[in-house]
Amino acid sequence: MTDDLRPDEEARAERLIQIGQPPRNRSEAIRKLVWVLPWLVFLASPVQDLNSGDHTTAVTTAGWTGLVAFVGLYLTLVFRTMGRRTFRGGIINVLAAALWVLGLALAFGFGSEWLGLFVYVSVTCGVAFPLRTAYWTIPLTAAAMMLAGWHAHDLDEAWGLFLVVLLVGYSMTGIRQLVSTTVELRKARATVAQLAANEERLRLARDLHDLLGHSLSLITLKSELAGRMLPDHPDKAAQQVADIEQVSRQALVDVREAVSGYRRPRLSEELAGAQVALTAAAVIADVPAEPDLTGVPEDSESALAWALREAVTNVVRHSGATRCTIEVLHRQTLDGPVLELAVEDNGSGGSGKGPGNGLTGLTERLGKAGGTLEAGRTKHGFRLLARVPAGAVTPVGSGA
Repeated sequence: MTDDLRPDEEARAERLIQIGQPPRNRSEAIRKLVWVLPWLVFLASPVQDLNSGDHTTAVTTAGWTGLVAFVGLYLTLVFRTMGRRTFRGGIINVLAAALWVLGLALAFGFGSEWLGLFVYVSVTCGVAFPLRTAYWTIPLTAAAMMLAGWHAHDLDEAWGLFLVVLLVGYSMTGIRQLVSTTVELRKARATVAQLAANEERLRLARDLHDLLGHSLSLITLKSELAGRMLPDHPDKAAQQVADIEQVSRQALVDVREAVSGYRRPRLSEELAGAQVALTAAAVIADVPAEPDLTGVPEDSESALAWALREAVTNVVRHSGATRCTIEVLHRQTLDGPVLELAVEDNGSGGSGKGPGNGLTGLTERLGKAGGTLEAGRTKHGFRLLARVPAGAVTPVGSGA
């Protein structure tokens, strides 16, 4: 289950986690404040009531004091209890109860213009309280608002806010559960990734043991034999040394092949990685499904995978693009079947005037596999086109 998130869902999950956590720095605090401030629209009526001049100076001062205290308590609870809590349960309960009582007192004392405060009380119940407590305190808040509306002889205004109070409160409980589930999913994915890394290390250790264990044991045995034979049978000792050289060379070949297999990138893996990298960089990505690589030599696939990695790196780091399209196509040419990779974006292609080291090295890598590379600016951005043989290819420099 932990591997079922698509890259766009992964990016959305990351945003949800950031919403569900207290701000870790000033930048996050500003973003959260911008997200919270529009919801303070229900304070317009209380502010207008205090500025109307219908109250005495003492009452107006008390009203402003109560309103500032209410908003301060609300922002404190919302900022500090979503996701990772920084207050203990007892403190949360005291602050939430104070907000509830203050909102009720202001609504009863000043009239129907202050009924909107119960929206914030309902949000706080959904955010701050445990779910079981939130499920009954939210309707209790709606009932208290109806009571305040009845006391102010304005039930029409109270009924107009009744569904708002209920829906906003229960929506916050849903957001809390979504955030909690997302956080747990991210932790599970990290655990699975760690287990996979551990398993890969164990597999590497087993493979190296299988590759080198027998060879090193044989080298040790023949070295001991050569040492014993050297004084009396130098010809036999020389044969043992020759055997040691042969075994050592074969062991070196085996290790190189194994390491080459570990290091060789796969096109399907690079396509999946490209989707993740582009999405994380806020680039709209059009990435194909896993291509058909039947009959494609490993060297050709590896070279094309390197080309894709380099192209995506350039898009993410240097191009400033907002959209990227990747295509993998089989084509028939006069030289035989080829596999073609096209990566096109709407960015600048970087600030350099000529090909950089990455493209130069990529051209050399494709050339060794019998492929070609074309890269350059287009009318609407930058395009990289790499081709490799899709069938048997004669190595460069070999005779016909």
